[in-house]
Amino acid sequence: MVGLGPMGAPVARHIARAGFPLQVWNRTPARAEEFGHRGVAHPADLRARVVLSALPDIDQLDEIAPDPVVRRWAGHGTAYLVVLSTTSPDKVRRLAGRLGRWGVTVLDAPMSGGDAGARAGTLSLMVGAAPQAYACVEPVLRSFAATVELMGPPGAGTVAKLCNQVIVAGTLVAVAEAVDLGRRAGLSGEQLVRVLRGGLAASAVLDAKAAKILHREYGLGGSTVNQVKDLRYATGLADALGARLPQTRHTRALFEEALRRGLGAMDHAAVYEAVRAEGGTARGTGPPPA
Repeated sequence: MVGLGPMGAPVARHIARAGFPLQVWNRTPARAEEFGHRGVAHPADLRARVVLSALPDIDQLDEIAPDPVVRRWAGHGTAYLVVLSTTSPDKVRRLAGRLGRWGVTVLDAPMSGGDAGARAGTLSLMVGAAPQAYACVEPVLRSFAATVELMGPPGAGTVAKLCNQVIVAGTLVAVAEAVDLGRRAGLSGEQLVRVLRGGLAASAVLDAKAAKILHREYGLGGSTVNQVKDLRYATGLADALGARLPQTRHTRALFEEALRRGLGAMDHAAVYEAVRAEGGTARGTGPPPA
């Protein structure tokens, strides 16, 4: 496992608990300390048939695994590299071409379910791979995910994840707008959320993010900066395919406004600050202002 952030670390724990021999690397060595002897000092030191990347994007993977590192992996027996991050189909295909020169097969298996799903081992994985490669890696993927679907060839998993992000981001903005509207009309935000959960407006996004919006407490789950990245990839793909995505383009503009407000490192529920557009101070922790 390469990358031990909020998603990578719990995924690595599930892989170890399932009995797979695990090695880990992280740019900040302290994060690898909990894995003891499983940590390696440099990515080139990894000796594994399957390497999984939970880095933010393929750009970071390219930085830590240039051709000399990939050549060493291949020499140590690496056959598959699985990209767990959300990226673009073009980047997946370029990576597959580069690593293919060394005999390493790339699969994209972006994760949905957030850090809570990673901790619980209930993630949903959308996989792009050749059937034979998928069959070889599937047991590892099922050690930390409840839903694993082969969507098509390399890049198809990433397309499915961008569709997922269209729904997640749009729903998050809708929750923020509903809370803002209800509060302006004098409703209790807590009561509003309770009644929404009992009806057709119920959703996993509402369950996971309503408390953050109600309390304006944006301790990190999925970050605003990564949400913007994903929406840019989604609208870029839409441009290439001729899809309008009118709501998603408005959603992207709101998240980019949150980014301009300095909220990039906070949970993506911080888009509420852009929706309410009344200033105020967003914080990583603590109760809402009086």
